[in-house]
Amino acid sequence: MKAARFHEYGGPDVLRYEDAPDPVPGPGEALVRVRACGVNHVDLDRRAGISGFPHDLPFILGYEMAGDVVALPAGVASPPVGARVLVPYIIPCRRCVYCRTGRDNICAHSQRYGGTRPGGYAELVAVPADELIALPPGLSYEEAAATQLAFGTAWHMLLARGRLAVGETVLVNAAGSGIGSAAVQIAKLVGARVIASAGSDAKLARALALGADHVVNYRTADMARAVLDLTGGRGVDLVFEHVGGELFGHALRCLAVDGRIAICGAHGGGSVALDLLEVFRRQVQIIGSRIYTRQELLTVLELVGEGRLRPVVHAVLPLAEAAEAHRMLERREQFGKVILRP
Repeated sequence: MKAARFHEYGGPDVLRYEDAPDPVPGPGEALVRVRACGVNHVDLDRRAGISGFPHDLPFILGYEMAGDVVALPAGVASPPVGARVLVPYIIPCRRCVYCRTGRDNICAHSQRYGGTRPGGYAELVAVPADELIALPPGLSYEEAAATQLAFGTAWHMLLARGRLAVGETVLVNAAGSGIGSAAVQIAKLVGARVIASAGSDAKLARALALGADHVVNYRTADMARAVLDLTGGRGVDLVFEHVGGELFGHALRCLAVDGRIAICGAHGGGSVALDLLEVFRRQVQIIGSRIYTRQELLTVLELVGEGRLRPVVHAVLPLAEAAEAHRMLERREQFGKVILRP
């Protein structure tokens, strides 16, 4: 098969489009032909060698895939050969205390595509057959690949962790990203007031089109002052934060007393200044958030299939141009998801 692999850590140019061995399915595993794979910032960190997770090189990245079943293990008939399927990023153990209590997203023994297993920057991938999820009719491979991490993670972060309620106000940072554009839509779906931030006016215009009530350019305005002005000096109930760095401090200043800030990423910097006096005097909550549970993924996939949520695809590139896809994310020029098509 063809794959985009890296043999050493470095910049986008270390990604090589080349022949690689076909995956050999293990017991109970199906073989899936990948039709679309999402590109994520964590792919860039893994390629650069700054993720904190070592890899056996050469390695194939790619967290979120959609494709067709091409072979099934003996004795398994569903989903049938030819079925259009989503490949869940996480393969949980289904036995640990987290899995048994519906928290399979933090399974202590999980395997992860593009992390502990070769991912979707390839024509083929081996997947446990019982983990595959049928795609809703009419949903394209590209839209499916753009749904999984963006909408699943945003759903978990806003609702399960952030406890966003009808009538509350939420600030969605970096609304032009895949997960940010998903969060704007989900927050509106549940009846919240949405303030979206981004670093360009063009992205803010797109956020308004997705349903944001107000927008703030954090590069040209004092974000905290603008948000306080929009909320009559009160601040927001919840901040949806996944950037880190300097933006984290600005976001913390946007919170109302007893507000919450949920965090699922820190590509702008993981070490931030934190005034603990402000945290306890204003009774704010800082909440870490991982990705979705399987049930949450099924929920957002159903909503996308019904048209109530809409994946935003910025660009679809052939797998041979994986390096350019990484450059797009490094330049932060995308609104929504960048997708690779093997």
